[in-house]
Amino acid sequence: MIKVIAIAVWICAATLGAVFYSFQAAGEQGLGEKPKPMLGGLDYVKTDIISVPLIHDSKIDGYFLAKLVYTVEPEQIKKLSIPAEALITDQVYSYLYANPQIDFTKKATLDLDAFRAAIRDTINTRVGATLVHEVLIDQVNFLSKDEIRDNWLRRRQDASTPATETPKPVSAH
Repeated sequence: MIKVIAIAVWICAATLGAVFYSFQAAGEQGLGEKPKPMLGGLDYVKTDIISVPLIHDSKIDGYFLAKLVYTVEPEQIKKLSIPAEALITDQVYSYLYANPQIDFTKKATLDLDAFRAAIRDTINTRVGATLVHEVLIDQVNFLSKDEIRDNWLRRRQDASTPATETPKPVSAH
């Protein structure tokens, strides 16, 4: 009986020693790669949905909807005297109204890389420092005036149509 207990203690000690050694060795070498220097230490900030009415020939053609994510350095964003979301929204409006040649009805003419770069560069120029490192697009949509009207009519019809089928009671015999 003493031999069995001694063997069990020996197996427990050897197992604990192996586990302890493996954790020590793994801690020295590190697990996985180190983060890339550009992405380390940046905050990701999401905007609310930005809705910009697009006006051509004194008429609203539709609405540009965007939800953006941008990367900023935490120290730089704390120095701003206005909220960063307001600055981003203002730059999206300014970019879209300053570039009337952008036609959202033709998806082939929309250059998202140029859009992201322009937003980033104009914000950094306006602030006078490298505040925004990257602008990422979470969501982009364009709704024409006709699509908005069709959706509104469809919802209005659905709300005014009464339920025609009533559930029939189930009788147990």
